[in-house]
Amino acid sequence: MCGIIGYIGHRNVVNVILSGLTNLEYRGYDSAGLALRDGSDIKVYKTLGKLVNLKNELEARKSELYNVTCGIGHIRWATHGSPSLVNAHPHSCTCGKLVVVHNGIIENYKELREELIKKGCEFKSQTDTEVIAHLVANEYSKAKNLEMAIQNSVAKLQGAYAICVMHKDVPDLIIGARKHAPMLIGVGDGENFIASDTPAIIEYTKKTIYLDDNEIAIVTKDSVKIKDINGEEIDKKIEILPWEPIALSKLGYKHFMLKEIYEQPDVIRNVLNGKIYDIDEPIILNEVKLDKETIRNLKKIEIIACGTSLHVGLVAKYVLEDFTGISVEVEASSEYIYRKTTTDSSTLVIGVSQSGETADTITAIKQAKAKNAHVLIVTNRPDSNMARLADSLIPVNAGIEVSVAATKSYIAQLVSFYLLGIYMAEVKGTLDSDYLKNLKHEIIQLPTKVEEILSCTNSIQTCAKKFSSFKNFIFIARGVNLATAYEGALKLKEVSYINATGYAAGELKHGPIAMLDETMPVLSILMSGGITYEKVLSNSEEAKARNAKLIALTSSNDEKLDSLFDVVLRVPQVREILSPIIACVPCQLLAYYIAEFLGKDVDQPRNLAKSVTVE
Repeated sequence: MCGIIGYIGHRNVVNVILSGLTNLEYRGYDSAGLALRDGSDIKVYKTLGKLVNLKNELEARKSELYNVTCGIGHIRWATHGSPSLVNAHPHSCTCGKLVVVHNGIIENYKELREELIKKGCEFKSQTDTEVIAHLVANEYSKAKNLEMAIQNSVAKLQGAYAICVMHKDVPDLIIGARKHAPMLIGVGDGENFIASDTPAIIEYTKKTIYLDDNEIAIVTKDSVKIKDINGEEIDKKIEILPWEPIALSKLGYKHFMLKEIYEQPDVIRNVLNGKIYDIDEPIILNEVKLDKETIRNLKKIEIIACGTSLHVGLVAKYVLEDFTGISVEVEASSEYIYRKTTTDSSTLVIGVSQSGETADTITAIKQAKAKNAHVLIVTNRPDSNMARLADSLIPVNAGIEVSVAATKSYIAQLVSFYLLGIYMAEVKGTLDSDYLKNLKHEIIQLPTKVEEILSCTNSIQTCAKKFSSFKNFIFIARGVNLATAYEGALKLKEVSYINATGYAAGELKHGPIAMLDETMPVLSILMSGGITYEKVLSNSEEAKARNAKLIALTSSNDEKLDSLFDVVLRVPQVREILSPIIACVPCQLLAYYIAEFLGKDVDQPRNLAKSVTVE
């Protein structure tokens, strides 16, 4: 969940590192620091809080820097030890000659710490990372070779790590290593980069080398060597990043979250591009390697995901079961990995992750592969760890998503599952051809209908202002939009810190109704034309009878809703099975505008990170 960048080359090293860390801020952090090679010395600077504090610190002390040739930087999200200067990265060894930055968690750090203390190492922090610094320094004292010292050290580490190391006695060299945590090399001309994610380097180069587990990168300004843990050199392919630096610009929007909400019509078009050519033709999913026999022999589908992606999975359950008749289970990755599953070769396991680096989901995917399940990955990052583990892949093509709160990646994942459902239904022959044609026709129209919502947000802004002072919120829905209620509540919690909960509308009377009074708004999602509309309406009337303030999110033009609900937010008509794609947009906007009215840090909510790379 932290961010790393290392740089060695001809540019202003401080500016490159600070720019890279700025582009990684979306990952979430509570402190920042960097280590700079200045002549024959290594200088370390750390600050708490936002990156601007580190920038100010460096500006005030720039007279100390004379000839900086390389450096490593880090933003930290606290896991071991509270947010403090002593726990901030980079960490150094007892003598101070070696510095290290680290993403991940070292599971055996306590045992290693005890061993190193017995050898005379003096620990200053409560972090697991400091163990790495002392361990490498201890190995270096014996080998007098930094590369070999890192090889010997990482062999002793258990858990997840992406590390960058510099040593005072080894000039103009940065060494990186990874296991179960992302790391890549940016290749330039007379300069090279190491980073935990592509936004850190995309301003400077689009040429990348992705490290795999147990690989070590030896980086100078003119060369990059990749070796395995035994020191054998590996020939790695240089890949070209698909994004441009402009993707990291707000383009005039106040926040990235708002920009990314408004990008959603084009995101849907990108997802559909190349997959639906004509409503009379089958769906094309070139990277889905499920043949007809495999699909027809599937007995079960398991969807594993976390957070917003888990809510996508809950919508997908309704869609896939409705379209294919195959039983679907949806489970949080963090629960899946700790139980004995019935996954086997007749199971399709679908992992869903915006970043493709979600640690719990990666672990779950590996367990499923070990049981011979076919693994399909739905991700926004086809260059990710999860994508590399996949038997089949659906890249959702949402582009770089900077705001921590997922919006455009959510809608892209949703649309991708509808396409997968149609693809499988066409193979199995489970849906009528006329129904399929009409369904495809409506899907093609979805970008225009989302644009219709985004073209007139006055009612949503008015609603947000009216309800921004409330401390609690309930979202209710039934059927395919139950997950929309969960996601709407999550978005509100994430960016405004209002306590919001999603419930199945039928469960309201089984406990939650006790909380209802004039201080508890209830947002009801009720889409016309479906079997759940009247039931959700009835549940809303029950809430009204308890004096709850009511908001309707609906596609109905029924005027009687205006007398029952305090606010009615109307969206374009779609068939009920497709309505989650439409209904999620007002929920996103409501959360955004409430958070903005409250003056919250919309793009970087407290305690949250974009990519959760530790279990």
